Amino acid sequence: MRLLSLPLCLSWVLALCLAAPPHHKEGHSDPYHKEDHAHPDQHGHPDQHSHPEHSHHHDFVRCSGIEFDAITLDEHGVTYFIKDDHLWKGYRGSSEFINQTFHELHGSIDAAFRMHHKVKPEDHDRVFIFKGDHVWSFYNHTLEDGFPKLINSEFPGIPYELDAAVECPSGECNKDAVLFFKGSHVYSYDLLTHVVKEKDWPAVMNCTSAFRWLEHYYCFQGTKFQRFHPVTGQVSEGYPKDVRDYFMKCPDRGHGDKTREAVFGRCSGKPFDAFTADDEGKVYAFRGDYFLRLDTKRDGYHYWSITSNWKELHDHINAVFTWDHKMYFIQGDQVYIYKSDVHYTLVEGYPKPVEEELGVKGPVDAAFLCGDSHVVHIIQGKRMLVVDMLETPRKVVREWPLHFDHVDAAMCGPEGIRVFIGDIYYEYGSPMLLATSKMEPHPHKTRKELLGCDN
Repeated sequence: MRLLSLPLCLSWVLALCLAAPPHHKEGHSDPYHKEDHAHPDQHGHPDQHSHPEHSHHHDFVRCSGIEFDAITLDEHGVTYFIKDDHLWKGYRGSSEFINQTFHELHGSIDAAFRMHHKVKPEDHDRVFIFKGDHVWSFYNHTLEDGFPKLINSEFPGIPYELDAAVECPSGECNKDAVLFFKGSHVYSYDLLTHVVKEKDWPAVMNCTSAFRWLEHYYCFQGTKFQRFHPVTGQVSEGYPKDVRDYFMKCPDRGHGDKTREAVFGRCSGKPFDAFTADDEGKVYAFRGDYFLRLDTKRDGYHYWSITSNWKELHDHINAVFTWDHKMYFIQGDQVYIYKSDVHYTLVEGYPKPVEEELGVKGPVDAAFLCGDSHVVHIIQGKRMLVVDMLETPRKVVREWPLHFDHVDAAMCGPEGIRVFIGDIYYEYGSPMLLATSKMEPHPHKTRKELLGCDN
């Protein structure tokens, strides 16, 4: 720790020296100017109503192209972008000095990640920051006791002067792990056994920073980035892409047009086609060719193409439910069944006709299954069909009339049954109440109450 203490006057020297170009990674230089963007709100989301504050130091222009030294989420889901001794919170807004948030840090860093390690709660959700041969651990922006440490004492077998690091929880990697990047080498560090496996991933190398967001993994190489598989190192099709179109708000840039956002965006108010929750507690909302994860409030909402997770599915789906660690997608008169692990593998032999699989002629309007039940409820027009998944062959075992003329989607969760019609949903305590109730319960506005929109 003594090696890291600096004279108080150093902060004044830093402020005076910012007019000179800072140290950059080889091959890149970045101009200094003020970025005229709104600040993020307290959750790191863009705040459209705030105004840029004028800081007392010059700032990088993120939208001119910056090679970030590290990108990570903190324990509250705020995204940090770090370059030299500057730190940005969220996808728009100006920077601050890194030691305004992490007081014990001065100057540039090498890498950072948010730990996922539920076996050791004392490490879980900590932000680990690497610089030279040392590592710092922060929680709520407070340095943990005993830090900084030599990297090798906290992560044995991991080299110094890293390029990037990213967490990889069990289920996405084989076990809870951390991926460390240095040059052309990737080191997979098992958090339980401390075993290090060195990997050669030709498509993923020379990462200047790495980032995990909503189970997707990104390697940043200057102003470009790639999405990669954390076990195989395989890079997804369509990459590399430009950071400025995805990870910050830049004028006249972006990967989505306004028309698509108006239709598929979280707050568009358009009806959803289906909802479901999987065995891991992930909640999905499907609209057209896209889906939203609703359990990601801490890390922000974003809509993705359905094919990015379930590559065999094209166009909108009619209904989806989860049973026995599998996700059942009903599209027209066909049903697709996927293993509901993180990589969503289509079960061999599918798709099959809905009638063959469930004993119901497609298409259908909605479907849901509650908790550990083996009974799926399928809504078709003004009736609700009950199918026992343990029956062979499966068939409708009961039919209920419904007082709704049409239902867009339905799901079952801790709050009970939610039935979606347009931008409204209704809650029922059980399937029986849904089937027998003669009066509509109080309507809830989906955008405002479920998705956190302003109206």
